[in-house]
Amino acid sequence: MSFSIEKGEMVGYIGPNGAGKSTTIKMLTGILVPTSGKILVNGIVPFEQRKQNARNIGVVFGQRTQLWWDLPTIESIELLKDIYGVSDNRYNQNMNIFTEILGLNEFLNTPVRQLSLGQRMRADIAASLLHDPEILFLDEPTIGLDIVAKEKMRDFIQEINKDRQVTVILTTHDMEDIEKLCKRMVLIDHGQKVYDGEIEVGKSRFGKTRTLIVDVEDIDKDMDLSNGEVMKREGSRCWIRFNRNEVSASQLINEITRTHNITDLTVEEPDIESIISRIYQEGFAAEDLVEV
Repeated sequence: MSFSIEKGEMVGYIGPNGAGKSTTIKMLTGILVPTSGKILVNGIVPFEQRKQNARNIGVVFGQRTQLWWDLPTIESIELLKDIYGVSDNRYNQNMNIFTEILGLNEFLNTPVRQLSLGQRMRADIAASLLHDPEILFLDEPTIGLDIVAKEKMRDFIQEINKDRQVTVILTTHDMEDIEKLCKRMVLIDHGQKVYDGEIEVGKSRFGKTRTLIVDVEDIDKDMDLSNGEVMKREGSRCWIRFNRNEVSASQLINEITRTHNITDLTVEEPDIESIISRIYQEGFAAEDLVEV
């Protein structure tokens, strides 16, 4: 498996359980040594120059913490300041930004073991960025968070990527994270790359099917369509599947209006999860891969 990521990119690195995502992250951080092949992170071989690599990266594991369990959160962060040799001036600048955006003030003096999951994740991401790393590895950063906390986390990740050009590699099972944060995704399965390219390219290749949902007055009439397939009917509402490359939504609507009076309609795009599922099922031709 081979891929490269440019400075400032935000890439979703995804696959089913056991695909090799966490193993890859551990090799990139220098925790594991690859049995073969070559890995370079910012020109550094991670497992050979672990300390130098650690100064250039930040890591957040959703199910683990780098904070000291029994210490107040602020003391954990101050310990990391000393470990990384962050200057007082830069520490204060970063903490002011992190506190404002992530709302750290409400729990800075609370022991880490007493934090909620959402609070701990916010503290962990602040800790991982304290030393201004160029690369940020995020492994399930929104796991277990409520909707509000997820949005805060996503907004913050987007902001540091945009303002500081921090390169972000995101592994997650939450497809909404991928769709909202990343333009590019790398899909792997059993240690093999299945797809590497822009999310929009994957959508156009594997997201051809759209769904037209219509409410009609003539509920007793059959709906025989040449350009669409009726998937479900509930009362006056019909779900119609069609191929966007063969017919437009407006053409399909015109066909329906010849026999039915439409009172309301909605067009649904395929979600990223269904597209990824199709990529795994059908595979992706090598000539269609988008290497970056």
